[in-house]
Parts: sequence; structure tokens; C-alpha cells
Amino acid sequence: MKINLNNKSESFEKEQLTITELLALKNYTFKMLVVKINGELVRRHEFDKAIVRDGDDVMVLHLVTGG
Repeated sequence: MKINLNNKSESFEKEQLTITELLALKNYTFKMLVVKINGELVRRHEFDKAIVRDGDDVMVLHLVTGG
């Protein structure tokens, strides 16, 4: 499958992935992530259920805090 991940074209051998699988494949280990699929926010408790399919536009943003 081919998707747009953070405005870059990416290819994966599977036909679909959960957000959890995608984050593992891309080694995203940050605790504070915001994920959107086609502009729709995916809540953390939905990462195991939310499916990324061919042609989807996925944004993964790492929130940074400090003081």
C-alpha cells in the first residue's frame, strides 16, 4: 500500500495497518503523539483499532513541552 505520511510518500507491503503497527514500523516511540488520518483525529485509545489504508493521508505530530 502507498500512503502519504507527514507529507511524504511511503510504501508498505501490507494492504492495511493499524496506527499502532505503523508507529512501530516507523520507530515512533514518543509518548505525546497526535495522529490524524485524512484530517480526522485518532485518539490514543483507538490506535489499535484505527486502520490506515492505501491512499490515506496520515499525520503524526510529536508534541514538545517545556518550561
